[in-house]
Amino acid sequence: QVQLVESGGGLVQAGGSLRLSCAASGIIVSRNIMGWYRQAPGKQRELVATITRIGSTIYADTAKGRFALSRDNAKNAVYLQMNSLTPEDRGVYSCCARATYYYWGQGTQVTVSS
Repeated sequence: QVQLVESGGGLVQAGGSLRLSCAASGIIVSRNIMGWYRQAPGKQRELVATITRIGSTIYADTAKGRFALSRDNAKNAVYLQMNSLTPEDRGVYSCCARATYYYWGQGTQVTVSS
């Protein structure tokens, strides 16, 4: 059974930072494409960043230069370091494993105050 458990969300002031974590079980993160998605209130879920099996990272334009996705194979986890946060970054951030199916975590809430 695949489980993805996110943590690290919370309330932060504009300009601050958060580090999101996604702990995986039942799936090996280094053997799958892993991604972080965001769903803001009233909007569709959108891709924030992905990391491929070989470790290449791809970022949405809104995340470039501010966010960094990393992977710890030993811990079977992926992380999203978010810096210089703005109120537009708020939303529920979900971890996704793109294997035979798309597996999703429950999400973690990020709120950025202005």
